[in-house]
Amino acid sequence: MRKNGNKLLQQAKKNKNDEFYTQLKDIENELQYYTDYFKEKVIYCNTDNPMTSNFYKYFATNFNKLGLKKLIASCYVDNELNLFNQFPNNKSGGFYYEYTGAPNEPIIPRSKDVIYFKDNGDFRSPESIDILKKSDIVVTNPPFSLFREHIAQIMNYGKEFLVIGNINAITYKEIFKLIKDSKAWMGVNMGRGISGFIVPNHYELYGTETSIDSSGNRIISPNNALWLTNLDHSYRHKSIPLTEYYYGNEDKYPTYDNYDAINVNKTKDIPQDYTGVVGVPITFLHKFNPNQFDIIQFRKGNDNKDLSINGKNPYFRVLIKQKATY
Repeated sequence: MRKNGNKLLQQAKKNKNDEFYTQLKDIENELQYYTDYFKEKVIYCNTDNPMTSNFYKYFATNFNKLGLKKLIASCYVDNELNLFNQFPNNKSGGFYYEYTGAPNEPIIPRSKDVIYFKDNGDFRSPESIDILKKSDIVVTNPPFSLFREHIAQIMNYGKEFLVIGNINAITYKEIFKLIKDSKAWMGVNMGRGISGFIVPNHYELYGTETSIDSSGNRIISPNNALWLTNLDHSYRHKSIPLTEYYYGNEDKYPTYDNYDAINVNKTKDIPQDYTGVVGVPITFLHKFNPNQFDIIQFRKGNDNKDLSINGKNPYFRVLIKQKATY
């Protein structure tokens, strides 16, 4: 028994960085901007337990209001851990649930209502991919450690998506390329605009912004999350007001050692009269309007080394340029 307990603890430790569950209020706060996209669509929450997921709950309880065609949520179950945890009906694989809004269907399923996969329900499994192929839009909180794989799969099958992840995801070369090529972009809310994640009981509450809500859920607010999507929204087309000037203030805008561009530490300080290349923080991507700017490249100078100023490297910079026709 002790051996089994140690194995469970080791597995919990291994997985704890992925055990962040999105609060319903944060889902509602973001998804309000995309409701027109959901009508007559099959929504797939492919990393969500339909009995507990707030993503599933949002779509199921608003099924008719949103005009959905079908809602599917699938859940990964670790086969090895399942031997000890005794999941519903002692099944060894993951499970999923399809909700069509029919009068006799339970909105929130019980264990007897779900359908069990032959395998563990991983979003990369053939069974889950079969569901993905029949779906229109993927909306979920994928495991942060598998974020790249999750997005790559969605793009490979040509699906629309809206997912939540860590802000560092936009520094991944695969994700940045999607943003640069206007195949994906950031959602409306980011950072402190996302109130926090529910974490399991074994997760250590750290930092200053932690709490336990009225339902006993343990909440961590890391303030470093974002939404990534390929569903268009109005905020993406709002121009950044440029009120600063380069000429006459050149000392405020040092040039890089290894690229012909000036450095800007805050997006609001981008000079309106500079037509060359500008290096801005990665948080610029949250306000990026593709009609106002072109993205040139990320992080590297002409020597393929990190951008530097007098030998020092500012934190990741995105090189941009105002559109000539803007």
